[in-house]
Amino acid sequence: MPLNRSKQRVHPVGIDLGTTYSCLSHLTPEGQPVTLPNAEGELTTPSIVFFDGDEVVVGTDALRNSISNPERVVQHAKRFMGDPNKCWIFDGHVYRPKDISALIIRKLLDGAEERLGRIRHAVVTVPAQFSDVQRQLTVEAGLDAGLERVDIINEPVATALCHVLSEGMWFAELASDQTVLVFDLGGGTFDLSLVKYNKDEVKVITSGGDLRLGGLDWNKRLEEFACGEYIKTSTSDPRLDLETMQILAIEIEQVKRSLSVRPKASLLVQHEGRRKSFLIDRDRFEVLTSDLVKRTEDITKGMLKIHGKGWAHVDSVLVTGGASRMPMIRKMLQRISGTTLNTTLSPDQSISHGAAFYAGMLLSGNALDKSSLDKSTSARLQKIRQQSVTGRALGILIRDPQTDQRRPHHLIKANTPLPCAYRQTFGTVVENQKRVHLHIVESGATKGEEFVELGECQIDNLPDDLPKRSPIEVTIQYDEQGRVHVNAVDLTSGMKARTTILRESDESTPSQPGSTDPETNLPDRSQLVNGGSKDPETPSNAFEADLLKIEAEATPRERTPVKQKSPDRTPSTPSAKRTPAKRKRSAKTGGPPKISKAISLEEAERPVPLCNRCGNVLNKSGACSDCEKLPSRKKQSKGKVQVSPIDPTEHMTKPPTSSKRPRHKPR
Repeated sequence: MPLNRSKQRVHPVGIDLGTTYSCLSHLTPEGQPVTLPNAEGELTTPSIVFFDGDEVVVGTDALRNSISNPERVVQHAKRFMGDPNKCWIFDGHVYRPKDISALIIRKLLDGAEERLGRIRHAVVTVPAQFSDVQRQLTVEAGLDAGLERVDIINEPVATALCHVLSEGMWFAELASDQTVLVFDLGGGTFDLSLVKYNKDEVKVITSGGDLRLGGLDWNKRLEEFACGEYIKTSTSDPRLDLETMQILAIEIEQVKRSLSVRPKASLLVQHEGRRKSFLIDRDRFEVLTSDLVKRTEDITKGMLKIHGKGWAHVDSVLVTGGASRMPMIRKMLQRISGTTLNTTLSPDQSISHGAAFYAGMLLSGNALDKSSLDKSTSARLQKIRQQSVTGRALGILIRDPQTDQRRPHHLIKANTPLPCAYRQTFGTVVENQKRVHLHIVESGATKGEEFVELGECQIDNLPDDLPKRSPIEVTIQYDEQGRVHVNAVDLTSGMKARTTILRESDESTPSQPGSTDPETNLPDRSQLVNGGSKDPETPSNAFEADLLKIEAEATPRERTPVKQKSPDRTPSTPSAKRTPAKRKRSAKTGGPPKISKAISLEEAERPVPLCNRCGNVLNKSGACSDCEKLPSRKKQSKGKVQVSPIDPTEHMTKPPTSSKRPRHKPR
């Protein structure tokens, strides 16, 4: 029976929300991670949902029913997270990837709450390459499942925490920092991270991976082989029958596992009452999937090369993820690394164990919660710090002065340590411009992939007679968990917009691929809502407090007296349920501001980047042609990472380090 909330102790809970399997773990009072079984007694739950009329079945029973009812089953929803055009319709109800994920999380919570009582807070893992949109949807899935607070952590970081804090290293004293390469090949995604750690800190140096590479792709090759062999002696194609392919998918998963421990296995195809068995050996399987292994090898080598690290700088290779069990993967890693792999952690449970450790770290730093951990464990966890990096580059869309086309202008590069912020001055496009419209974007998950538009931020009712190239200062922030916040200031009037990204409601119509025009389908677009307290300088968290401290110490610019003030708006946080704000027209003008007829409204709203030092327009590479000629530029920019509101060679801001970990308050 659930405990009374006033007396209930909060348990550190971590959830590995996987593409093919998911599991939940918690920390014992002594700080040991334990995986909790679901209602059927299984430590891992298949990430599959079966819709049986009014009943929703999750896990092994759903997998069993998928054979006879393949059209009413949803699986691998994680691969579609963030895709606005992906949904499933059952009995008149629309389910998106976030909704499927919420049902899986609820299944895990039901089993755990039988032993722990009501669970209100959990840490959910995400791939390092997940975008801000995908991270936010994962948070919302946890909230929809009944959690009151959801934190997230990158899967390779969770694995590293599990490695550092378990396996006899809980109170170990390390003579020097150790560097480990975390190689995480799961069912649907491939994650890489180079992690440096000691007894009190786990720090990610760089990360990489592929969101579209995992054990499912190896399964697909076996499926193609089996179907190809079948049609050689038959006139019918098993790929045209859903029930046949669902039976084959289950068979192939077992064959793949068998080939990890045996040199050969038998593969059975059942179609139209006929049964055909084919023998496949490990060597043939490796030939069929050699290009997939090569992709993991190239991504691994490329990540180390970009960061300038060789294998001599890697102390060990930590292997996790269910698909990493395949001998072809381990042989490849041993060949390119020249070292013995660390396979001590459970490929299926290490990620959820690491998430539980992170939940304990957050709980130990929060005096408001009554922790189930004992005092010595809580004190130890409170000393440990973890730092991740940005998985993607972050910036805004700008108007290219040379081509007059819009393009992304990335302010924060990928693999920048978190938390971080970047300040850049942008200029208005025409005289007497009344509105600046910022479109926040992230780079694609892989090289060459199209950027992802996260949301919008705008400053309305700019002062009259504002000259062309009037400065608008934009500060974009990544917080500790890789989520995005934006501040924009009109330096002429002093008007501010402090923002947090909001998402589309579930009922909104999915946007069409490639549709990025901000003036079409306005009610259905995700937006940034201006937020903040009545005092615009009041920080909403520890990171913003550090940022405000930096801004106060920076050299102030000359500003004209404030002519207008932006209205107070309700602040929002990533953990709260919300609906998207709709764009409002100015009551004074009755419509869009009048500007030069030579440039459309959409073009004028999108600013151009200016040099923070001299105010000139930056070139296509993001540099100032005039300031590059200064002899002191190279000397000033070497090794600089802090931002200055004036110096264009010092853009990056990181909050001052503190001996105390920031408090994490429930949202």
